[in-house]
Amino acid sequence: MVVSPTVWVITCVVILALFVFDFFAHVRVPHAPSLKESGTWSAVYITIALIFGLFVWWKWGGTYGGEYYAGYVTEKALSVDNLFVFVIIMSKFAVPKEYQQKVLLLGIVMALVMRGIFIAVGAAAINAYSWVFYLFGAFLIFTAIKLLRESDDPVEHEEQRESRLERFVKRVLRTHDEYDRDKLFTRVNGKRLATPMLTVLIVIGFTDVLFALDSIPAIYGLTQEAYLVFTANAFALMGLRQLYFLLGGLLDRLVYLSFGLSFILAFIGVKLVLHALHENTLPFINGGEHVSVPEISTPMSLGVIVGTLVITTVASLLSSKKPDAEQVEAAEPSEPEKQRPSEP
Repeated sequence: MVVSPTVWVITCVVILALFVFDFFAHVRVPHAPSLKESGTWSAVYITIALIFGLFVWWKWGGTYGGEYYAGYVTEKALSVDNLFVFVIIMSKFAVPKEYQQKVLLLGIVMALVMRGIFIAVGAAAINAYSWVFYLFGAFLIFTAIKLLRESDDPVEHEEQRESRLERFVKRVLRTHDEYDRDKLFTRVNGKRLATPMLTVLIVIGFTDVLFALDSIPAIYGLTQEAYLVFTANAFALMGLRQLYFLLGGLLDRLVYLSFGLSFILAFIGVKLVLHALHENTLPFINGGEHVSVPEISTPMSLGVIVGTLVITTVASLLSSKKPDAEQVEAAEPSEPEKQRPSEP
Protein backbone atom coordinates (compact mmCIF):
# COMPACT_ATOMS: atom_id res chain seq x y z
CA MET A 1 0.00 0.00 0.00
CA VAL A 2 1.60 3.24 -1.17
CA VAL A 3 0.30 6.44 0.45
CA SER A 4 1.77 9.65 -0.91
CA PRO A 5 2.68 12.59 1.37
CA THR A 6 -0.10 14.56 -0.34
CA VAL A 7 -2.73 12.02 0.75
CA TRP A 8 -1.34 12.09 4.30
CA VAL A 9 -1.52 15.90 4.43
CA ILE A 10 -5.05 16.02 2.99
CA THR A 11 -6.23 13.36 5.44
CA CYS A 12 -4.76 15.20 8.45
CA VAL A 13 -6.25 18.51 7.30
CA VAL A 14 -9.72 16.95 6.88
CA ILE A 15 -9.57 15.31 10.31
CA LEU A 16 -8.39 18.57 11.91
CA ALA A 17 -11.18 20.47 10.12
CA LEU A 18 -13.78 18.04 11.50
CA PHE A 19 -12.52 18.60 15.05
CA VAL A 20 -12.54 22.39 14.56
CA PHE A 21 -16.08 22.19 13.19
CA ASP A 22 -17.11 20.05 16.15
CA PHE A 23 -15.74 22.65 18.57
CA PHE A 24 -17.41 25.70 17.02
CA ALA A 25 -20.70 23.94 16.20
CA HIS A 26 -21.27 22.09 19.49
CA VAL A 27 -18.69 22.75 22.21
CA ARG A 28 -17.94 26.49 22.09
CA VAL A 29 -21.24 27.37 23.80
CA PRO A 30 -21.47 25.23 26.98
CA HIS A 31 -24.62 23.09 27.08
CA ALA A 32 -25.74 19.57 27.87
CA PRO A 33 -26.51 17.90 24.51
CA SER A 34 -29.86 16.25 24.01
CA LEU A 35 -30.26 12.62 23.00
CA LYS A 36 -31.40 13.77 19.54
CA GLU A 37 -28.26 15.90 19.03
CA SER A 38 -25.95 13.14 20.30
CA GLY A 39 -27.67 10.44 18.25
CA THR A 40 -27.68 12.50 15.05
CA TRP A 41 -24.00 13.42 15.19
CA SER A 42 -22.95 9.94 16.29
CA ALA A 43 -24.64 8.62 13.15
CA VAL A 44 -22.96 11.34 11.04
CA TYR A 45 -19.43 10.47 12.23
CA ILE A 46 -20.01 6.72 11.90
CA THR A 47 -21.27 7.32 8.35
CA ILE A 48 -18.16 9.39 7.53
CA ALA A 49 -15.95 6.57 8.86
CA LEU A 50 -17.80 3.97 6.77
CA ILE A 51 -17.59 6.14 3.63
CA PHE A 52 -13.85 6.57 4.17
CA GLY A 53 -13.59 2.76 4.27
CA LEU A 54 -15.25 2.64 0.84
CA PHE A 55 -12.66 5.17 -0.39
CA VAL A 56 -9.84 2.92 0.90
CA TRP A 57 -11.52 -0.06 -0.80
CA TRP A 58 -11.76 1.83 -4.11
CA LYS A 59 -8.27 3.36 -3.94
CA TRP A 60 -6.17 0.45 -2.64
CA GLY A 61 -8.35 -2.65 -2.96
CA GLY A 62 -10.58 -4.90 -0.89
CA THR A 63 -7.78 -6.32 1.26
CA TYR A 64 -6.87 -2.93 2.71
CA GLY A 65 -10.52 -1.91 2.87
CA GLY A 66 -11.23 -4.98 5.02
CA GLU A 67 -8.24 -4.24 7.24
CA TYR A 68 -9.48 -0.68 7.79
CA TYR A 69 -12.98 -1.83 8.75
CA ALA A 70 -11.60 -4.49 11.11
CA GLY A 71 -9.35 -1.88 12.74
CA TYR A 72 -12.16 0.68 12.98
CA VAL A 73 -14.60 -1.76 14.60
CA THR A 74 -11.93 -2.87 17.09
CA GLU A 75 -10.97 0.69 18.03
CA LYS A 76 -14.63 1.67 18.33
CA ALA A 77 -15.27 -1.25 20.67
CA LEU A 78 -12.25 -0.39 22.80
CA SER A 79 -13.36 3.26 22.88
CA VAL A 80 -16.63 2.19 24.53
CA ASP A 81 -14.48 0.86 27.38
CA ASN A 82 -12.89 4.33 27.49
CA LEU A 83 -16.36 5.82 27.95
CA PHE A 84 -16.92 3.73 31.06
CA VAL A 85 -13.75 5.22 32.56
CA PHE A 86 -14.77 8.74 31.47
CA VAL A 87 -18.07 8.32 33.35
CA ILE A 88 -16.12 7.42 36.51
CA ILE A 89 -13.80 10.43 36.10
CA MET A 90 -16.66 12.89 35.44
CA SER A 91 -18.56 11.57 38.44
CA LYS A 92 -15.53 11.63 40.74
CA PHE A 93 -14.71 15.26 39.92
CA ALA A 94 -18.38 16.30 39.76
CA VAL A 95 -17.94 18.00 36.37
CA PRO A 96 -21.07 20.03 35.50
CA LYS A 97 -22.81 18.38 32.55
CA GLU A 98 -22.75 21.53 30.41
CA TYR A 99 -18.93 21.62 30.62
CA GLN A 100 -18.30 17.92 30.01
CA GLN A 101 -18.28 18.38 26.22
CA LYS A 102 -15.23 20.66 26.32
CA VAL A 103 -13.29 18.27 28.55
CA LEU A 104 -14.12 15.33 26.31
CA LEU A 105 -13.23 17.09 23.05
CA LEU A 106 -9.90 18.39 24.36
CA GLY A 107 -9.15 14.98 25.86
CA ILE A 108 -9.92 13.27 22.55
CA VAL A 109 -7.61 15.66 20.64
CA MET A 110 -4.84 14.95 23.18
CA ALA A 111 -5.51 11.23 22.77
CA LEU A 112 -5.22 11.41 18.98
CA VAL A 113 -1.91 13.30 19.17
CA MET A 114 -0.43 10.78 21.62
CA ARG A 115 -1.73 7.84 19.60
CA GLY A 116 -0.17 9.37 16.49
CA ILE A 117 3.19 9.25 18.28
CA PHE A 118 2.62 5.62 19.34
CA ILE A 119 1.59 4.71 15.79
CA ALA A 120 4.79 6.23 14.34
CA VAL A 121 6.95 4.44 16.91
CA GLY A 122 5.11 1.15 16.31
CA ALA A 123 5.50 1.44 12.53
CA ALA A 124 9.24 2.13 12.87
CA ALA A 125 9.68 -0.84 15.23
CA ILE A 126 7.79 -3.21 12.94
CA ASN A 127 9.78 -2.15 9.89
CA ALA A 128 13.08 -2.61 11.74
CA TYR A 129 12.36 -5.73 13.80
CA SER A 130 9.84 -8.38 12.79
CA TRP A 131 10.12 -10.00 16.24
CA VAL A 132 8.19 -7.01 17.67
CA PHE A 133 5.05 -8.97 16.78
CA TYR A 134 5.99 -11.48 19.49
CA LEU A 135 6.03 -8.65 22.05
CA PHE A 136 2.76 -7.15 20.79
CA GLY A 137 1.06 -10.54 20.85
CA ALA A 138 2.29 -11.45 24.34
CA PHE A 139 1.31 -8.01 25.66
CA LEU A 140 -2.23 -8.29 24.26
CA ILE A 141 -2.71 -11.74 25.78
CA PHE A 142 -1.42 -10.40 29.13
CA THR A 143 -3.79 -7.40 28.84
CA ALA A 144 -6.72 -9.70 28.06
CA ILE A 145 -6.05 -11.76 31.19
CA LYS A 146 -5.66 -8.59 33.29
CA LEU A 147 -8.93 -7.16 31.93
CA LEU A 148 -10.68 -10.44 32.71
CA ARG A 149 -9.40 -10.42 36.30
CA GLU A 150 -10.54 -6.82 36.82
CA SER A 151 -14.02 -7.52 35.43
CA ASP A 152 -15.23 -8.49 38.93
CA ASP A 153 -15.26 -4.83 40.03
CA PRO A 154 -14.02 -2.49 37.28
CA VAL A 155 -15.21 0.62 39.13
CA GLU A 156 -12.95 -0.07 42.11
CA HIS A 157 -9.90 -0.72 39.93
CA GLU A 158 -10.46 2.43 37.84
CA GLU A 159 -11.08 4.64 40.89
CA GLN A 160 -7.79 3.49 42.43
CA ARG A 161 -5.96 4.32 39.21
CA GLU A 162 -7.59 7.76 38.91
CA SER A 163 -6.84 8.56 42.57
CA ARG A 164 -3.13 7.98 41.99
CA LEU A 165 -3.19 10.26 38.94
CA GLU A 166 -5.13 12.92 40.83
CA ARG A 167 -2.62 12.94 43.70
CA PHE A 168 0.24 13.24 41.19
CA VAL A 169 -1.40 16.21 39.42
CA LYS A 170 -2.07 18.02 42.70
CA ARG A 171 1.55 17.58 43.73
CA VAL A 172 2.78 19.14 40.47
CA LEU A 173 0.18 21.93 40.07
CA ARG A 174 -1.26 24.50 42.44
CA THR A 175 -4.95 23.65 42.26
CA HIS A 176 -8.25 25.16 43.38
CA ASP A 177 -11.17 23.05 44.54
CA GLU A 178 -13.94 25.00 42.78
CA TYR A 179 -14.88 25.35 39.11
CA ASP A 180 -14.76 28.71 37.36
CA ARG A 181 -17.17 27.99 34.51
CA ASP A 182 -15.18 26.04 31.89
CA LYS A 183 -11.86 27.79 32.55
CA LEU A 184 -8.69 25.76 33.09
CA PHE A 185 -7.14 28.42 35.35
CA THR A 186 -8.60 30.95 37.79
CA ARG A 187 -7.32 33.67 40.11
CA VAL A 188 -7.83 33.40 43.88
CA ASN A 189 -6.44 36.17 46.11
CA GLY A 190 -4.19 37.26 43.26
CA LYS A 191 -2.77 33.76 42.73
CA ARG A 192 -3.21 31.86 39.46
CA LEU A 193 -4.49 28.37 40.28
CA ALA A 194 -5.53 25.40 38.14
CA THR A 195 -9.23 24.56 38.32
CA PRO A 196 -10.59 21.02 38.65
CA MET A 197 -11.31 21.25 34.90
CA LEU A 198 -7.57 21.13 34.13
CA THR A 199 -7.10 18.25 36.58
CA VAL A 200 -9.86 16.27 34.85
CA LEU A 201 -8.33 16.99 31.44
CA ILE A 202 -4.89 15.76 32.53
CA VAL A 203 -6.34 12.64 34.16
CA ILE A 204 -8.31 11.80 30.99
CA GLY A 205 -5.21 12.39 28.84
CA PHE A 206 -2.99 10.10 30.93
CA THR A 207 -5.74 7.50 31.12
CA ASP A 208 -5.92 7.37 27.34
CA VAL A 209 -2.16 6.75 27.21
CA LEU A 210 -2.83 3.54 29.14
CA PHE A 211 -5.60 2.59 26.73
CA ALA A 212 -3.35 3.28 23.74
CA LEU A 213 -0.85 0.75 25.06
CA ASP A 214 -3.26 -2.06 24.18
CA SER A 215 -5.31 -0.50 21.35
CA ILE A 216 -2.31 0.32 19.12
CA PRO A 217 -0.79 -3.20 19.27
CA ALA A 218 -4.31 -4.57 18.75
CA ILE A 219 -4.87 -2.71 15.49
CA TYR A 220 -1.33 -3.52 14.31
CA GLY A 221 -2.46 -7.11 14.64
CA LEU A 222 -5.10 -6.42 11.99
CA THR A 223 -3.11 -4.21 9.62
CA GLN A 224 0.54 -3.17 9.39
CA GLU A 225 -0.25 -0.05 7.36
CA ALA A 226 0.39 3.04 9.49
CA TYR A 227 -2.08 5.07 7.40
CA LEU A 228 -4.93 2.65 8.15
CA VAL A 229 -3.94 2.46 11.82
CA PHE A 230 -4.02 6.26 12.12
CA THR A 231 -7.28 6.82 10.25
CA ALA A 232 -9.09 3.99 12.06
CA ASN A 233 -8.04 5.53 15.39
CA ALA A 234 -8.98 9.04 14.29
CA PHE A 235 -12.47 8.11 13.07
CA ALA A 236 -13.11 5.89 16.11
CA LEU A 237 -12.21 8.75 18.47
CA MET A 238 -14.05 11.39 16.44
CA GLY A 239 -17.56 10.38 17.50
CA LEU A 240 -16.58 9.45 21.04
CA ARG A 241 -17.92 12.66 22.60
CA GLN A 242 -21.38 12.19 21.12
CA LEU A 243 -21.36 8.50 22.00
CA TYR A 244 -20.63 9.39 25.64
CA PHE A 245 -23.88 11.38 25.96
CA LEU A 246 -25.86 9.00 23.77
CA LEU A 247 -25.13 5.85 25.73
CA GLY A 248 -25.37 7.48 29.16
CA GLY A 249 -26.73 4.96 31.65
CA LEU A 250 -26.61 2.16 29.07
CA LEU A 251 -22.92 1.62 29.89
CA ASP A 252 -23.87 0.15 33.26
CA ARG A 253 -25.94 -2.48 31.45
CA LEU A 254 -23.05 -3.72 29.26
CA VAL A 255 -21.99 -6.15 32.00
CA TYR A 256 -20.29 -8.60 29.63
CA LEU A 257 -18.36 -6.00 27.59
CA SER A 258 -15.12 -6.69 29.50
CA PHE A 259 -15.39 -10.40 28.67
CA GLY A 260 -15.92 -9.61 24.99
CA LEU A 261 -13.01 -7.17 24.85
CA SER A 262 -10.78 -9.67 26.69
CA PHE A 263 -11.59 -12.32 24.10
CA ILE A 264 -10.95 -9.90 21.21
CA LEU A 265 -7.58 -8.80 22.61
CA ALA A 266 -6.56 -12.42 23.25
CA PHE A 267 -7.68 -13.41 19.73
CA ILE A 268 -5.63 -10.62 18.13
CA GLY A 269 -2.70 -11.51 20.41
CA VAL A 270 -2.76 -15.10 19.12
CA LYS A 271 -3.03 -13.74 15.56
CA LEU A 272 0.08 -11.63 16.12
CA VAL A 273 2.06 -14.55 17.55
CA LEU A 274 1.09 -16.73 14.57
CA HIS A 275 2.17 -13.94 12.21
CA ALA A 276 5.45 -13.55 14.11
CA LEU A 277 6.12 -17.29 13.77
CA HIS A 278 5.37 -17.09 10.05
CA GLU A 279 7.82 -14.16 9.65
CA ASN A 280 10.27 -15.53 12.24
CA THR A 281 13.90 -14.37 12.16
CA LEU A 282 14.89 -15.22 15.74
CA PRO A 283 17.75 -17.74 15.64
CA PHE A 284 16.57 -19.69 18.72
CA ILE A 285 13.19 -20.41 17.11
CA ASN A 286 13.35 -22.97 14.29
CA GLY A 287 16.91 -21.91 13.51
CA GLY A 288 15.82 -18.45 12.40
CA GLU A 289 13.58 -19.85 9.68
CA HIS A 290 9.85 -19.19 9.35
CA VAL A 291 7.49 -21.63 11.04
CA SER A 292 4.71 -23.13 8.92
CA VAL A 293 1.65 -22.14 10.94
CA PRO A 294 -1.80 -21.13 9.72
CA GLU A 295 -2.44 -17.39 9.64
CA ILE A 296 -5.78 -15.78 10.45
CA SER A 297 -7.24 -13.86 7.51
CA THR A 298 -8.72 -10.36 7.70
CA PRO A 299 -12.30 -11.51 6.86
CA MET A 300 -12.09 -14.08 9.66
CA SER A 301 -10.76 -11.45 12.08
CA LEU A 302 -13.55 -9.05 11.18
CA GLY A 303 -16.15 -11.80 11.60
CA VAL A 304 -14.82 -12.85 15.02
CA ILE A 305 -14.65 -9.24 16.27
CA VAL A 306 -18.13 -8.26 15.09
CA GLY A 307 -19.63 -11.57 16.25
CA THR A 308 -18.09 -11.23 19.72
CA LEU A 309 -19.38 -7.67 20.12
CA VAL A 310 -22.89 -8.63 19.00
CA ILE A 311 -23.04 -11.65 21.33
CA THR A 312 -21.70 -9.78 24.40
CA THR A 313 -23.98 -6.77 23.78
CA VAL A 314 -27.13 -8.86 23.34
CA ALA A 315 -26.24 -11.06 26.33
CA SER A 316 -25.60 -7.96 28.47
CA LEU A 317 -28.90 -6.33 27.56
CA LEU A 318 -30.85 -9.55 28.16
CA SER A 319 -29.09 -10.11 31.48
CA SER A 320 -29.77 -6.55 32.66
CA LYS A 321 -33.52 -7.04 32.14
CA LYS A 322 -33.74 -9.96 34.59
CA PRO A 323 -32.92 -7.99 37.75
CA ASP A 324 -35.45 -5.33 36.72
CA ALA A 325 -38.14 -7.96 36.29
CA GLU A 326 -37.22 -9.57 39.63
CA GLN A 327 -37.37 -6.21 41.40
CA VAL A 328 -40.79 -5.47 39.95
CA GLU A 329 -42.02 -8.92 40.99
CA ALA A 330 -40.61 -8.49 44.49
CA ALA A 331 -42.23 -5.06 44.82
CA GLU A 332 -45.68 -6.38 43.96
CA PRO A 333 -47.61 -7.92 46.88
CA SER A 334 -48.46 -11.60 46.65
CA GLU A 335 -52.00 -12.73 45.95
CA PRO A 336 -52.84 -13.59 49.59
CA GLU A 337 -51.50 -10.21 50.72
CA LYS A 338 -53.67 -8.46 48.14
CA GLN A 339 -56.78 -10.24 49.42
CA ARG A 340 -55.97 -9.81 53.13
CA PRO A 341 -58.20 -7.11 54.62
CA SER A 342 -56.50 -4.16 56.19
CA GLU A 343 -56.42 -4.03 59.96
CA PRO A 344 -58.43 -1.30 61.63
